[in-house]
Amino acid sequence: MTAAREGHRHLGSPPAGPRPESRGGTPARILLIDDEPQISGFVSRALENEGYLADSACDAAHGVELASSGQYDLVILDLILPDLDGRAVLAEILRERPDQAVLVLSCSCDVGTKVECLNLGARDYLTKPFSLAELLARVRARLRDSTMHSEVIRFGDLSLDAGRLVADSGAGPVALTRLEFLCLRALIERGGDPVTKSELLASVWGIDFDPGSNIVDVCIRRLRAKLGFGLIETVRGEGYRLAS
Repeated sequence: MTAAREGHRHLGSPPAGPRPESRGGTPARILLIDDEPQISGFVSRALENEGYLADSACDAAHGVELASSGQYDLVILDLILPDLDGRAVLAEILRERPDQAVLVLSCSCDVGTKVECLNLGARDYLTKPFSLAELLARVRARLRDSTMHSEVIRFGDLSLDAGRLVADSGAGPVALTRLEFLCLRALIERGGDPVTKSELLASVWGIDFDPGSNIVDVCIRRLRAKLGFGLIETVRGEGYRLAS
């Protein structure tokens, strides 16, 4: 119960920065799926103290039902649940709502588990025991990601619609997954200069080390297949860049 004790010490701390609102201008609504009453209770109270609306579910079935309603700006998901493995819950939530932002909580610091959850579509991964201050900071960051305006980013003939997760390289609009969108946005923001794999891992997957997998290469291959194989160039020893 390290996290719970630490949480109570931090409940009175002032929020670090503005509290993002949902797209409708109301306080962001967050769903916590965790079967530990103490952790669920103190996290819910902390979220409410920050100005968010917080709901909770103590099992997978109820959690998936609530998450599928589409009323939540963020889902905080514990991987250990009594009725279903949390990774299966994550996959089910994102199957029902592919654009749902999910922050995973887990006792496991295993790199493979973290990479698997991020590949499934989780926006973030935090291990237990955790600092409540860090959890709240990650919540704010993920909510900022989820409230992107429907701006269109352009680079040459390529356009990227941030609101609809759609890209067009000249042959018509193409739907992207969230990870494909983030990867392409990182390349566009570099303006044609190379982006290293380490930089993509950090900005897209939230991983600040090399997990020893080819997740970046797989994402680039999918973008090339969708938008044209000449769109993204491989720069030997440096990474990837958009063709000028």
